[in-house]
Amino acid sequence: MSPLPPGLVVLSREGCHLCEDMLLALAELERDGSIPEVKVVDVDSDAELARQFGLKVPVLLLDGSVVCHYTLNSKELLRLVGRSPAIIPR
Repeated sequence: MSPLPPGLVVLSREGCHLCEDMLLALAELERDGSIPEVKVVDVDSDAELARQFGLKVPVLLLDGSVVCHYTLNSKELLRLVGRSPAIIPR
């Protein structure tokens, strides 16, 4: 398995509507400064990633640890990155 970049990483795949939904919600949090930059990795680009996470996409990782999969848990994400979840975008 190729090493994943540090920070926030979304394991995604082309044509995945759940992936698109999560990426849109994360982009909104990024724009308002609530979270650091999110990197996107194609889960199918690595056989080990596909084996480990392929059925769970999208998967949001923070420094390699799973934050959530399928849908974004904004409250948990903001807690983990140390931001107050006072206003959580939909």
